[in-house]
Amino acid sequence: MSHEVSVGNKFIVCQYKDNIATFGTWIKRNPLNYAVPLVLMQLSAISLGSLLIEIFLHPLGQSSIVAQILGGILFGPSVLGREDIMGTALFPSRSVMTLETTASFGIVFFLFAIGIRMNTRTIFRPGRQALVLGISSMLITLLFSSSLATVLKSYVHMDDSLANALPLLGASQCITAFPNVSCLLIELKMASSDVGRIAASTAMLCDFISTVILIVVSGIQQSGFDPLKSACAISSAMLFVAVMVYIIRPIVKATVRRMPTLEPLQEQYVLFCFTGVLLSALVSEMIGQHFMLGPLIFGLVVPDGPPLGSPMISKLDLPIGKFLYPTYLTISGLKTNIYKIHLRSLWIVAFLILFTCLIKIGVVVLASRFLNIYFYDSVVIGLIINGKGICELIMFNMWRDSGVLTDQEFALSVISVIGVTALVTPLIKLLHDPSKRHFPLKRRTIQHTKQDSEFRILVCIKDQDNVPCIINILEASDAREGSPIAVIAVLLEEPGGRATNMLLAHQLTRILQPSNSKSDHIISALHQYELCNQSCVTVQVFSAISHFQTVHDDICRLALDQSATILILPFHRHWAIDGSIGSTNRSMQNMNVKVLENAPCSVGILVDRGILTRSLSILNNQSIYRVAVIYIGGPDDAESLFYGARMGRHNKVTLTIIRYLLYRYDSARERKQDNSLIDEVREANKGNRKFKYQEHVVKDAVGLAACLRSIDNCFDLMLVGRNHQASEVLMGLGDWSECPELGVIGDILSSPDFKSTASVLVVQQQRLHVDKLRNRMMRPVVISHESVHDLGGSR
Repeated sequence: MSHEVSVGNKFIVCQYKDNIATFGTWIKRNPLNYAVPLVLMQLSAISLGSLLIEIFLHPLGQSSIVAQILGGILFGPSVLGREDIMGTALFPSRSVMTLETTASFGIVFFLFAIGIRMNTRTIFRPGRQALVLGISSMLITLLFSSSLATVLKSYVHMDDSLANALPLLGASQCITAFPNVSCLLIELKMASSDVGRIAASTAMLCDFISTVILIVVSGIQQSGFDPLKSACAISSAMLFVAVMVYIIRPIVKATVRRMPTLEPLQEQYVLFCFTGVLLSALVSEMIGQHFMLGPLIFGLVVPDGPPLGSPMISKLDLPIGKFLYPTYLTISGLKTNIYKIHLRSLWIVAFLILFTCLIKIGVVVLASRFLNIYFYDSVVIGLIINGKGICELIMFNMWRDSGVLTDQEFALSVISVIGVTALVTPLIKLLHDPSKRHFPLKRRTIQHTKQDSEFRILVCIKDQDNVPCIINILEASDAREGSPIAVIAVLLEEPGGRATNMLLAHQLTRILQPSNSKSDHIISALHQYELCNQSCVTVQVFSAISHFQTVHDDICRLALDQSATILILPFHRHWAIDGSIGSTNRSMQNMNVKVLENAPCSVGILVDRGILTRSLSILNNQSIYRVAVIYIGGPDDAESLFYGARMGRHNKVTLTIIRYLLYRYDSARERKQDNSLIDEVREANKGNRKFKYQEHVVKDAVGLAACLRSIDNCFDLMLVGRNHQASEVLMGLGDWSECPELGVIGDILSSPDFKSTASVLVVQQQRLHVDKLRNRMMRPVVISHESVHDLGGSR
């Protein structure tokens, strides 16, 4: 029988052939003596224990991988698995093979999902920053870690087993695995940040290089270092990759093209992917490679996003990402026996790991000086690419099974994964503050923009139904050759299963082609607007593929890079055709709040009620667009007034300014400043028959609310500032606000109880957060006579 047992196994476990499932304790059978009940009990204990540890460690800023490995250590021989506590009652030797096989399926499908999430364009065209950081961090870390391991091996007394394994442990520290970085970025909600993108691109490049090296090393090792067999193993692996890329990938793409885009993923496509994953893993083993290679390559040939990639990730997320994948991490903890570790060995390995981590961070920081990366950002990138995880555990388990690592070295390796991850995660949270990158050093407002300069509008679009209202606002903004408009449109898309959130630029074609895609319809409408204003309008379209929890970082960064003057966001509520609220998106509301806090320019939130009136487009002079500005006072109202004044220049726009004054408040300094501003605008619009000015005097908040509700339902768009100066006229109104991001007046105008079909644009003037410009932010709103004169003269 010994010839049937694989080399390296320490136990031969005999089982009865009918010990698979029990039929209950009523017939005096212990369920833990049977395979199925035992595995179910083990998986339940692993999941519950890891969950409790994760809940306990969450306030300390720890990641889930630390909790999952510690869950295994808890049940292993280090704690509960000791002979004097629980022993092997819950995890006997006869169950090891079954449990590891179950967990291996989790790794297979997890790597398939990672392959889908990886961006092949980033792998082969990584960009200058990722290329420099990836290659330098790998090579220099490998050089220093190997040198230090050699020195320690030569001059420091240690166990023979540790001396043999130390060079491998040192060399393993140069690895930067994309699965580790991807999971860490998602957990920290940094995948869409600048730092996260650079780290992910760097990890993809390093992972590609590591995979090539792994193919070569595995081929040589599995063939017993025979030259002919090694050449055959490596050639077969290259042939396998070529078949996947040039044969399987076109088949998958052809299948995807035939799939319906707006329907749930059908069962035959799920079965196709599952079968492909299992067959690719089988072929990898047959050609002498590790089974993880096949699913990873198969995932790379599957297109990400809908209709196949994203739905598959969604289906795999719970059973694989939350159950079987963590089980593999926990099994690594189960094999860890901290009582096998000698104190001297612990200090040696700890010194080696700490030294290599510092070297990798130092290399990234030094290289970043020549790549225009901020110092703190470079430190965060270095911490991220130091993150450990599943890839290291797979490698350590392989070395343990092949006898390269003994129980002591394996325990030290697992402890190093826990220690490094436990240190870098809270440090990243402490050092990373993306909001500090979004503040320019000068004004980016409509009020302070020169009249002959380019007016740059960044508009975010989530639903196709909002496009007509947005096009009308863009057209009403009055693009002219002397004051052109640059539109930066951002299409907000959920990433589905993609791990690396992306910001993609679209190319506008000169020929409008029919398409069934929602994004294509939006792009076509924007292109039509550009064609109608060819000499004075430019349109750029981007897709922000990111979750609403993190997409504000993309929006603010793009507004900063594109020097936007105003940023227009969609409101989180959508109206039904009968005037009631049709749907509410709380994630979008949170996004709007974050953008308002961090935006590098002025911000407008668009409450679109266009579905209630179905008003005609003002493109090609199809209809009159009626705009009203609600003015009470303050910087935000001044910004909305300036935007309304710009719209008033358009020959198809009528402008009405409605000002509300508090009774017996004439001596206030703010009133005088507002009077000066209003007088200048009125002077600039003398002779303009499409311009109207109204004043209403109110005694208190009740009177103001009554006046607002009595506004005639004769406008298409109402502009209002978000915040106003502290005044008795607003006292008590804020207590009834449902949407504080709109401000007091904006919330009233956007309420379903407000009997108007006009869309509302709530405007917030840019907030300057730079210390040396805070005094400027507190100055009263003023407008020069010359600028308003130019505004009126260009009409």
